[in-house]
Formats: sequence, structure tokens, C-alpha cells
Amino acid sequence: MSGLARLNALPAEDAARELLTCCGSRAWARSMVDARPFADADSLLRRADEAWWALDEEDWREAFRSHPKIGERKAQAGQTDREQAWSSGEQAGMMTAAEATQAALAEGNRTYEARFGFIYIVCATGKSADEMLEILTGRLGNAPDAEIRVAAEEQRKITRIRLEKLLAT
Repeated sequence: MSGLARLNALPAEDAARELLTCCGSRAWARSMVDARPFADADSLLRRADEAWWALDEEDWREAFRSHPKIGERKAQAGQTDREQAWSSGEQAGMMTAAEATQAALAEGNRTYEARFGFIYIVCATGKSADEMLEILTGRLGNAPDAEIRVAAEEQRKITRIRLEKLLAT
């Protein structure tokens, strides 16, 4: 059975649990469960984007809390084993980071969270630690109302990557 067929066939509670590994917003997961069955992966991904942008800021912040800070292993909201494995893979660029870069990211994480009220979230897949630090530094100059939208777009990208992984399982 394909990943899509499996997702379509799951009882609602199980499907929501699977979808929450892709995006930590309960409202988003409920919307996705209610939209089933999906005809194909493209329709699922399209609906995921629509559902994401229909949420409010608190739903976005809930999703952000399901991620560990860049350079850390544990999320504020807790993670499943699958989510921890995905986060580790997404943050692979941290494994070879210089100590100074790691320290600068840790300090940047604290500054960002103090400024915006949520963790620095970036689609880290394929990015080096230096790239993530450069992005963080640039985003610290954003106005709070603009930054929440930038962070939401990064979460949308992460969700899409994770949905593709979910469908491949």
C-alpha cells in the first residue's frame, strides 16, 4: 500500500498523529484529516499549503514549538522518534560546525526568541551552520509582524519536505 493510500485509510486519530509529525499544529492536522481522501500527492501538498495559510499566528507558534532550536536536539513541545530523526537529518549542517559558529547560533537563538517570542525556525535541509547563522543574523532585523510570516513560510517548507517523507514510507 502506498503512503498516500495508507494515510487516506487510517482512522482519523491515527491520521492526525501521523500528520502531526510533519507539522505540529493541531488545527492544521485536523484540517488535513478532514480533507481526506487525497487523490494524489500533489493534491495533498496543495491542501497542506492552503490549510497552513488559513491558520492564525497561535497555530503557527504551536507548530514552531514542535521543533528543537537550531543546534539542539529536543523541542519544547516534545517529539516522536520519527520527528527527532527528521530534525537531526534536517540539521545535519550542525554536525560539522565550528565551535564558534555553534556558540554564535546559540546566542542568536536566545536573541531571536527574546525579540520575537518564538524560536528561530528555518528550513535547515541542505544548509550549513554558517548559512543558518547568516540567515538568523539577517532576520533579526525584521519587524515582528514581518518575521512571523517569514517563520511561517519556513515551517511550510519543512512541512512539505516531511509530508514527502511520510508519503515515501
